[in-house]
Amino acid sequence: MRYLIIRLLFSYIPLSFIRYLQDMTNNSLLKDYSYTWVTLGLFVFSLFGHWATAWVIYKSDQQAHNQPVEVSQYITQTARDTLENWQSEFLQLVWQVGGLAVLWHLGSPQSKEGDDRKEEKIDEILRAVNGKKADKFIAAVDKKYPRK
Repeated sequence: MRYLIIRLLFSYIPLSFIRYLQDMTNNSLLKDYSYTWVTLGLFVFSLFGHWATAWVIYKSDQQAHNQPVEVSQYITQTARDTLENWQSEFLQLVWQVGGLAVLWHLGSPQSKEGDDRKEEKIDEILRAVNGKKADKFIAAVDKKYPRK
């Protein structure tokens, strides 16, 4: 029975549309940017949900205060609320990601935690494995890439 229903549903879909869907799923643009598409979908869904619930709340507030429901006032208030939320979230995110990237690039002490310790461990491993050859190798590497 289930097979018959599926067969009937797909018999009404043109074959060219099915081929188009197959081509879309094989398209590297969809696969390469799948995370972006999912994120965009979630963003649009959440934005729509925000504006829909804001409409319900705005309408009930206006009715509770015996005020007329005006679309222009709703759009103004909801746009203001949306932009305030984005401002606080995006500024925080930009600082966390951008600030970390800049500080890491500049070589802040926080970005170099443990590097000296790691280098000493690697030096000891090289000495244990290669013996006397290790000191020459370590000196050559230190000359090419000076320790900071």
